[in-house]
Amino acid sequence: MAGVTRHCIAILGGSFDPVHSGHVALARHFVDLLKPDELRILPAGNPWQKHGLEATGAQRVAMLEQAFHQQAVPVVIDQRELQVDESTFTINTLRALRAELGPEVSLVFLMGADQLQHLDTWQGWRQLFDYAHVCAAARPGFALDGPKVPVEVRQVFEQRADTPAHIRSTPQGKTFLAPNLAVDISATEIRAALRQGEQPDTLVPHAVLDYIQQHHLYKS
Repeated sequence: MAGVTRHCIAILGGSFDPVHSGHVALARHFVDLLKPDELRILPAGNPWQKHGLEATGAQRVAMLEQAFHQQAVPVVIDQRELQVDESTFTINTLRALRAELGPEVSLVFLMGADQLQHLDTWQGWRQLFDYAHVCAAARPGFALDGPKVPVEVRQVFEQRADTPAHIRSTPQGKTFLAPNLAVDISATEIRAALRQGEQPDTLVPHAVLDYIQQHHLYKS
């Protein structure tokens, strides 16, 4: 119906072990583009492609609260994946969110463009678009037709490409690649730096770094 403003929720998932400035920058970038009504953060419980998370679920939630406590939109830290013991899959989480929030809300799943390089290994990756839009933020120079992006992923992403405005006003099924987000931060590198006694204060929000130090996380 013309004139109706659709409720929009941007979703950022990840291990957040630890949450770093790249996560915050990606979220802020899409908040600016999409003007969502809510930013929902989804810390992974037992992601099937990653093993051996070092911080506990409660510690990762506490770090997320520190990192995202001042945002332009309301922030919800959704802990559903922390409450199950078995492996968690994004497709199942998005299906559950759609069932809870109804068919009309715009759900926008956010990721870094590096995740597009292995999106075809995610369980039910083509079905993601049945429940949400998928938006990716790319570093300068990144290209969908580059050698690291699988051909099937590139084709789907190009076929479904749309504008942030239209993504905000439709429930699911579209894609958007935001270019030139100059953030290149690795949680693995941060953990390594912390073990060596370094203070990666340009890579991690100050409040998160304080929490890590106070709780003696990521030590040798």
